[in-house]
Amino acid sequence: MAREHFQSLLRGLEHELVGMGEMVIAAIEHSVAALKNVDKAEAERIIAADAAINRKRWEIENQCVQLFATQQPVAGDLREIVSFMDLITNLERMGDHAKGIAKIVVMHDQTPLLKPLIDIPRMADKCCEMIRRSLSAFISQDVAAAQAISEMDNEVDALYEQVFRELLTYMMEDPKTITRAVYLIWVCHNLERIADRVTNICERIIFMVTGEISGN
Repeated sequence: MAREHFQSLLRGLEHELVGMGEMVIAAIEHSVAALKNVDKAEAERIIAADAAINRKRWEIENQCVQLFATQQPVAGDLREIVSFMDLITNLERMGDHAKGIAKIVVMHDQTPLLKPLIDIPRMADKCCEMIRRSLSAFISQDVAAAQAISEMDNEVDALYEQVFRELLTYMMEDPKTITRAVYLIWVCHNLERIADRVTNICERIIFMVTGEISGN
């Protein structure tokens, strides 16, 4: 009965984790949409909503601490609870990156975008897909899926480099575009860091399941 109770508590944590992940995904999607429309009011709402992501992180962490204190987990169970705490930290940081994009929209202050957004939304879509797949891999403890998701980071990096080169061309041809080009580079950097955070999660999944350290 004690084991069943412990597993029930873990399933509850998984539900909370997925909920937090969806909050982060919504923040990413809404921040990029606000950027496309240069919607300062929406950006300010996203910035304010980040507090809810932070609260959810601490709520889940508190539940993890309660498990430590009351259930005395050992071996694989201990790694799983520690992994929960690592995942929510990475998710909270992803929320910060989404907020960073929203702050860039506020800095734009109704100034038209330098160019139509094509690759930046693609980067955002890939990041959101990586988050959803990584959380699913965590819950199913799927090492092969975690390894495959990590490889998607290369696709995000390639888009980042592509956008960076394109924006560099704008800046070289017309110095008046530098500020708006730099804003878009900052957006790409935030998205690239989100993908890196997902890679951290995937490495944690592999360690949780196998006890082996992966990555660099």
